[in-house]
Amino acid sequence: MRRREFITLIGGAAAWSLSARAQQPAMPVVGFLGAPSAAPYARALVAAVHQGLKEVGYVDHQNVAMEYRWADSQYDRLPALAADLVSRRVAVIIPIGGAPATMAAKAATSTIPIVFNLGADPVGLGLVTNLSRPGGNITGIAMMTLEMETKRLELLHELAPASSSLAILLNPSNAQAQTQEREAQRAARVIGRQVLVLKAHTEHEIEGAFAALVRERAGALLVGADTFFTSQPTLFVVLTARHAIPTIYPWRSYVDAGGLMSYGSSLLDAYRQTGVYAGRVLKGEKPGDLPIAQPTKFELIINLKTARAVGIAIPPTLLARADEVIE
Repeated sequence: MRRREFITLIGGAAAWSLSARAQQPAMPVVGFLGAPSAAPYARALVAAVHQGLKEVGYVDHQNVAMEYRWADSQYDRLPALAADLVSRRVAVIIPIGGAPATMAAKAATSTIPIVFNLGADPVGLGLVTNLSRPGGNITGIAMMTLEMETKRLELLHELAPASSSLAILLNPSNAQAQTQEREAQRAARVIGRQVLVLKAHTEHEIEGAFAALVRERAGALLVGADTFFTSQPTLFVVLTARHAIPTIYPWRSYVDAGGLMSYGSSLLDAYRQTGVYAGRVLKGEKPGDLPIAQPTKFELIINLKTARAVGIAIPPTLLARADEVIE
């Protein structure tokens, strides 16, 4: 073969390779809209989403790409971050951190699919009109955290039966704060106790809330469901231990970090299911046709090691009902 023919052949092959590569479809992009910072807590949730995506055939850097936007618990930054993801034309948006991130995503787009994970009722928030057929561009997992507040207060009362008043800590920046407060007040009436409502949206304010709790002599504490709170497990463990306050949390991640007691569904499993739903959307299913999934199992986790360390006696009846006791 002559040199000119060889060069022509190689050039043609290279041109064909570039043309074929250009014709390959671009990988779909999943946009993560995070209310918290990219701390270990949030990374664990993202890892659970990745696991769910993998279960339906999507692996990062192989056939799907990821874009992350984190608000660092400054919820007022979420609208701009959501708009940025929309401008990048991601294939699906996954809010991390419940109602604040989900509401921002919903306000930013009515066309890009959104797969959420919420502790609140999505119908009550106005995100969907029907749980079985949400319609529009949104679906996800509703963990019904607020509906569990009555049960958590009942457990807290059982843990500290001599307390005439209980406290609940809320983040006023959370879109669900008022609903959480109403639910807590309603639940308190059911068990015949008063509720001291404390609010905080910074670490300093959390410390101030504990000072108020001690000053007002509330006998026990319920920590409300909030992404910022969940990202600060060590702070809560230190403060509750310092004041020996019987405390119940919505997620077991607090208890794994040394918190006393939690009651709720599995947060990691819910985010895994979020990933499964996102994968189904990437495969072509319409989010509005996917029913809102709800947890079927709720777990009571008690850290007996913590109870002994701070001198809190756990009633035998409560220990007997626990799904897991950490010793």
